[in-house]
Amino acid sequence: MSTSQSPEVVLSHRRLLVPRLSLMMFMQFFIWGSWSVTLGLVMAQHNMSLLIGDAFSAGPIASILSPFVLGMLVDRFFPSQKVMAVMNLAGAVILWFVPSALEAENGALLIALLFGYTLCFMPTLALANNIAFHSLSSSDKSFPVVRVFGTIGWIVAGIFIGVIGISASASIFTLAAICSIALAIYSLTLPHTPAPAKGLPFKIRDLFCADAFALLKIRHFFVFALCATLISIPLGTYYAYTASWLADAGVTNVSTVMSFGQMSEIFFMLVIPFLFRRLGVKYMLLVGMAAWFVRYALFAMGMGEEGRTLIYLGILLHGVCYDFFFVVGFIYTDRIADKKVKGQAQSMVVMFTYGIGMLLGSQISGALYNRLVAGQGTAQNWATFWWIPAIAAAVIAILFLFTFKYREDEAV
Repeated sequence: MSTSQSPEVVLSHRRLLVPRLSLMMFMQFFIWGSWSVTLGLVMAQHNMSLLIGDAFSAGPIASILSPFVLGMLVDRFFPSQKVMAVMNLAGAVILWFVPSALEAENGALLIALLFGYTLCFMPTLALANNIAFHSLSSSDKSFPVVRVFGTIGWIVAGIFIGVIGISASASIFTLAAICSIALAIYSLTLPHTPAPAKGLPFKIRDLFCADAFALLKIRHFFVFALCATLISIPLGTYYAYTASWLADAGVTNVSTVMSFGQMSEIFFMLVIPFLFRRLGVKYMLLVGMAAWFVRYALFAMGMGEEGRTLIYLGILLHGVCYDFFFVVGFIYTDRIADKKVKGQAQSMVVMFTYGIGMLLGSQISGALYNRLVAGQGTAQNWATFWWIPAIAAAVIAILFLFTFKYREDEAV
């Protein structure tokens, strides 16, 4: 911000900062929520149900390949908001062709397009975090308020596609493409987020993001990264197969029902600043992981009309599962990363969670679905399917409890 601006202009910018960043989060997650939630349902409508696991692997692979390069670019070369604009514009072009692949029932083309799109979209998760953390003076208090509008965007997307009747239609991708163009334009108006290491001599170690990987030498961050990767395996199961499971369970208007989970995120996101002071990083993360076990156990016991209450309870736990682990994890990462590698550090968390973890989750859950559920869909089959990630989440939470040791006053 220019020092020549009047105090009134500076104050106005500060007042509008949170709303501007909140709109960024709203638009980003509206786009993601408009197609991701019911992708499995859409693929089933076009005779591609056996490829659902592969389709949900496209994003994780992209999260492994692209965010680190983007993290290096925004740490050393280009402003984050401009990279965000380019990525969303490129993503919009790719999204426009996805409906054609679905209508032609061309599975290979569909997977290729989804992979290309997620190469553009997944890095923007870290970019948005980087813009927000750079602009906010007190991230512990302000970031959850900004991030909650991402949740609202996801909810509105789910309800919107349900209300206009395109939940199971290829038109969800046309909607996402139009919104991506809008976000690309809006990104150019976001607060300037310069590359903190711009102008410094470039070294080979920078190409491999060695300084970001060096964070893994810190024991508590290594434990966090390991558990974040492992807990994202069950997360991949949730995103890939909950819609199909709800349909088999007799739930109508699947996208609206799944949006209840995001509705609970609003409440839990807003209580994060208060709980931080009482629980601290470790126990916030632990509660989030334990909630994954409870959620999947409820799913396993909730098949059929008599278990509908358990289904809704499990979906409502999404707020605890996601907010207390992933949102708190991003805040924790921002705390301990040096300012010159914050973009790379956020990208590293995306790589471990949305990348490696969800890739394993998509592939493992795809194999389990094809073996246990495909062509059968009985209550017992689904129960076995959900008990597996439930037990896995419990083991990960116990591992984290006894190995993660972090002091709240620690910093790199």
